Amino acid sequence: MGWLTRRRSREVVVVRDTSPLTTRPADSVVRDDPPRSAVPDAVRAASEWSWRGLLIFIGAAVLAAGVVWLKTVVVPVLVATLLASLLMPAVAWLHARWRFPRVLAVLTTLVGVVAVVGGLVTLAGSSIVDGFPALRDRAIAGFEDALEWLSAGPLNLDQETLTEWVDQVQGQLSANADTIISGALSITSSAGHIAAGALIALFCLFFFLLEGRRIWSWVVGLFPRTARTRVDGAGLRSWISLGSYARTQILVAFVDGIGIGLAAWALGVPLPIPLGILVFVGAFIPIIGALVTGTVAVAVALVDGGVLTAVLMLVAVLVVQQVEGNLLQPLLMSAALKLHPVAVLLAVATGTLVGGIVGALFAVPLIAVANTAVKYLNGKDPIPDRLKDEFEELTKRWQET
Repeated sequence: MGWLTRRRSREVVVVRDTSPLTTRPADSVVRDDPPRSAVPDAVRAASEWSWRGLLIFIGAAVLAAGVVWLKTVVVPVLVATLLASLLMPAVAWLHARWRFPRVLAVLTTLVGVVAVVGGLVTLAGSSIVDGFPALRDRAIAGFEDALEWLSAGPLNLDQETLTEWVDQVQGQLSANADTIISGALSITSSAGHIAAGALIALFCLFFFLLEGRRIWSWVVGLFPRTARTRVDGAGLRSWISLGSYARTQILVAFVDGIGIGLAAWALGVPLPIPLGILVFVGAFIPIIGALVTGTVAVAVALVDGGVLTAVLMLVAVLVVQQVEGNLLQPLLMSAALKLHPVAVLLAVATGTLVGGIVGALFAVPLIAVANTAVKYLNGKDPIPDRLKDEFEELTKRWQET
């Protein structure tokens, strides 16, 4: 045998025949290349990323549509989960420190929360009952002063014109009576949905506090056996992040309520306590809550003290909300959840555009939970050092249950 020669393409490769009978000089063996694609590698990679991203987007859109369709059930469950992450330490403290049975610890915590909320509502209601008559009288006097200014001021409107305007307003109200009644019925329907959602949330909250670990173990059991340990670890760390978010949000709402309540008291605006409580509750709904509660505070100041007081109240509301929205909330949220302030702001804005008030309420906790889970699944421990003790205590408690 000797050297073998085959010509298949333009590439030339020297191949030695290993036969011991080789006596001829080396020759060339030509090998074929695989056919070269006309599509550049960058375009091929971009197309692969595109169709995968499109599938992910479609899946997320279908999931969001399902959540919207079942919002009467899904939203109460999410609210119960958020409240459970906030109240779980209190239940654990009663159970471990004071040796309360688990059921009694849960019931005591829920009764305490209802008592606190009921006390705030009662305090606000009593203040409104005491201050509303004087506020109503001032509103009537202010309306009469406005009519007098329209007739005797720069506009110099006569009484007939004012009477005609009042008649037009009354005519519009009479003509749109059906619309007003249908709107009231829709509000009643929404109130019914809210009541049903509140019952679902309370029921779920009770069992989340009582058997949260058992319920989560069932969820983990739905995953493949090889992935259960990592899923359980990601869920536990996400629960810590969710609790940090809930405590931080309460602190931010408390600062809002105290700030605007003190501003109303300093300006002599009536009902400062109800206004502070209203702002505290509204602060849990980003953007919309601040807008509505701030408008109410300015309106009360306008009715009671006139334009100057209303302007000063508006300045106070804007200062408190700007400090809270652009400084306090992003910094505290980023410190508690390890999220950049820009991510917090963009999450709130995106959630508001996609899901309205509900989207704004749950945007940040969902981003925080997803961020924590992804970091852990990628091999990083997202729990900050200041929460290590809480994490170890929660891990021990879950192992015991």
